[in-house]
Amino acid sequence: MYKITQLSIFLENKRGNLYNTLDLLAQHNINIRALFLADTTEFGILRLVVQDPIKAKEILEENNYIVKNTPIIGAELDDTPGGLSSILKIIKDEGIDLEYLYAFTHEKTEKAILLLQANDLDNLMAILSAYKVHLVPAEEVYNL
Repeated sequence: MYKITQLSIFLENKRGNLYNTLDLLAQHNINIRALFLADTTEFGILRLVVQDPIKAKEILEENNYIVKNTPIIGAELDDTPGGLSSILKIIKDEGIDLEYLYAFTHEKTEKAILLLQANDLDNLMAILSAYKVHLVPAEEVYNL
């Protein structure tokens, strides 16, 4: 219910590859909710949250992309100075090692959603819940 399916797409670092990938999704009416790109000189990992991850993965794989589903979680935070720090302090104080994170804002103008990946998501969810951090259900993120 709270685990969000993120698509991790491996892209060769060549001019136009990002455009081609995102345009392919647009042609199939796949709307992107959040995006994160990490790259090196030779390749990149494009991380996407989309409204229909199953359909998006099928389309990408049919077009010879290497795609992996990765579970992540979303935590709602105040979209104010220190909002992110308050959650990162909990994670630091509880000794959680994050693999990565990224955030985005949405129609709740005073709130943002922090997307988190750690190797023990269940523990991370339990800790954040214990601190009364609102976890955002996957369906809510998909349907923003």
